[in-house]
Amino acid sequence: MSALDWIVLSGTLLFIVVYGIWKSRGNKNIEGYLLANKSMPWYMVGISIMATQASAITFLSAPGQAYTDGMRFVQFYFGLPLAMIVLSITFVPIFHRLKVYTAYEFLENRFDLKTRALTAFLFLIQRGLACGLTIYAPSIILSSILGWNIYWTNIIIGGLVVTYTVAGGTKAVSITQLHQMAVIFIGMFLAGYMVVHLIPDNLTLHESLKVAGSMGKLNAIDFTFDLKNQYNIWSGIIGGFFLALAYFGTDQSQVGRYLSGKSVGQSRLGLLFNGIIKIPMQFLILMIGALLFVFYQYHQPPLHFNQVEMGKMAKSKYSSEFQNLNVQYQDLYEQKKLQLDGLTKAIRSGDEESRHQLGTSMLAKEEQMKEIRTEAMVLMKKNDPLAETNDTNYIFLSFVTKYLPAGLIGLLIAVIFSASMSSTASELNALASTTVIDIVKRFSKKEKSEKEYLGTSRWITVFWGMYAIMVAMFANQLGSLIEAVNKLGSLFYGTILGIFVVAFYFKKIKGSKVFYAALTAEAFVLLSFWLDLTAFLWLNVIGCVLVVFFAYLFHLADPGRSKILPDARR
Repeated sequence: MSALDWIVLSGTLLFIVVYGIWKSRGNKNIEGYLLANKSMPWYMVGISIMATQASAITFLSAPGQAYTDGMRFVQFYFGLPLAMIVLSITFVPIFHRLKVYTAYEFLENRFDLKTRALTAFLFLIQRGLACGLTIYAPSIILSSILGWNIYWTNIIIGGLVVTYTVAGGTKAVSITQLHQMAVIFIGMFLAGYMVVHLIPDNLTLHESLKVAGSMGKLNAIDFTFDLKNQYNIWSGIIGGFFLALAYFGTDQSQVGRYLSGKSVGQSRLGLLFNGIIKIPMQFLILMIGALLFVFYQYHQPPLHFNQVEMGKMAKSKYSSEFQNLNVQYQDLYEQKKLQLDGLTKAIRSGDEESRHQLGTSMLAKEEQMKEIRTEAMVLMKKNDPLAETNDTNYIFLSFVTKYLPAGLIGLLIAVIFSASMSSTASELNALASTTVIDIVKRFSKKEKSEKEYLGTSRWITVFWGMYAIMVAMFANQLGSLIEAVNKLGSLFYGTILGIFVVAFYFKKIKGSKVFYAALTAEAFVLLSFWLDLTAFLWLNVIGCVLVVFFAYLFHLADPGRSKILPDARR
């Protein structure tokens, strides 16, 4: 990176961190530290919710996801707006009325202590792991660009986030997220502009999208119903609805965002704002990836986008075999590029038949190139069993560092850092809230003062920060990070959501039955994932439905039961 890039990057991050700590100074009690004294307006709530969800993984991995698999990942978010409406009607007023710090406090009053503890424990497991992934994502950047040791990079990035989260609590997180999202929107807009600008042959945006569509990269909607298909409109609306309902309704990293709202109305507006903005935002980010694919039709893409792994192969005993694959890859690219001019002319002349024929032929070449990439990855694994063969997370990064001008590189890297810091800070804050309120404070035999609990919250934030950094050390074997983090959530969210569904709507079912139903359902979910019985989004549906089913079954088996009736009254 140039000196200008370093100035832009360091200046942006330093301003955000220092300003956030300064504006949030003066926390004197646990409510101020964990819930910002419930003083946040709706737009701060909405931006904080969005920033918590949109981690560096979103901006680092999503363009690469569209480059390799097209835009069908956008269907993942189709159930989100409906979930925001349901949450605004049901969850938000209940949590505000009960004046809880965490979502799990409600469960002890409704069921019992062990159900509250189990739900909190499931949240802590998955969110602690996910927090490690959000730290690891930007570590890829520095280790790839600067050649830094990725383990030391994890420590530096994690330490930076822990510093302002510990210092300022929830208010610092929300204030910094406001500026981080501004940086993110500006940076991604400029990135999209530069991708289109750098595509040669004077292709307009419309023509570039036509090329992407001819190559199968604009596959935003798939109506085929297939439980094994990761992304179609049915898994997106149904599975995505359950995942969003669980994530925003039961995950403390999100519940804590809207519990900090000034009122029920402000919290609702924040959720609805996120529901309206999220799909268009994700669509545009994925479109950058589709346009990036068009860009690489005119510029030779590397055989593998992870240059560290490419460097290892150049020095390995398999270097000659690897080089032969690289030559074959380049030959296929040149053959495909010759057809690109014909495709462009067909698009401009409106010759749909020629466009279809050339698009099909180029897709066949693309498949052959993928086969060669697969062979290259096999060689990489032979050379180093721990080699990171999935390069999805490096595609957008490779473009940024190689083709963008000085200054803009620093800004785009600041975007990814800002996204990582905002999401990680919310997660650390939520982990600390849940640990202090649902574990430490609940099981402590000695009552402590507000000041003592405030100090405990800070130290627990440090603990979870260290835990997340340790997870980040082992995250390089997970492939596409945006898929990995959502698969991880899907292993637990369905079960957690099922517990809350029973709590809200099935008043006759009591604690022990839900506790054992949750354990049984979670075992089924983990078994389904291990046996690869279905696409991961459906695990959210399975987990939720099974908790309700088993809880109802255990209730029926109770000789002292009373008739069960769903009841949504408050």
